[in-house]
Amino acid sequence: MEKEATRKKYNISVEATLEVIGGKWKCVILCHLTHGRKRTSDLKRLMPSITQKMLTQQLRELEEDGVVNRIVYNQVPPRVEYELSEYGLSLESILNALCNWGETHIIKKYGDKYAVLEDSILNQ
Repeated sequence: MEKEATRKKYNISVEATLEVIGGKWKCVILCHLTHGRKRTSDLKRLMPSITQKMLTQQLRELEEDGVVNRIVYNQVPPRVEYELSEYGLSLESILNALCNWGETHIIKKYGDKYAVLEDSILNQ
């Protein structure tokens, strides 16, 4: 059991959620992983604006929080894939709601989601 002295305090439970999935990139990574296992290079290709360092850092944090599984294949050259853990799969309804809201927002603001969404996102 976690020690009382190291226990984090939250004012509202959504803070705990945002601590795990908050920031610019974590939800994007998780949304891509809802479509299945991905190698780091696949995620980098799907998210060209993220740096390799940031992608690695975000994946490590998500793995540390138990949201993603890191699968290492014992081969040369080394191969690593990431997938949503069982715990991470419990975020799927939240991620879908965020995607749906974002799509509605894009249509409201721009009139056409295809004018602003990248092809790579639409063709997963």
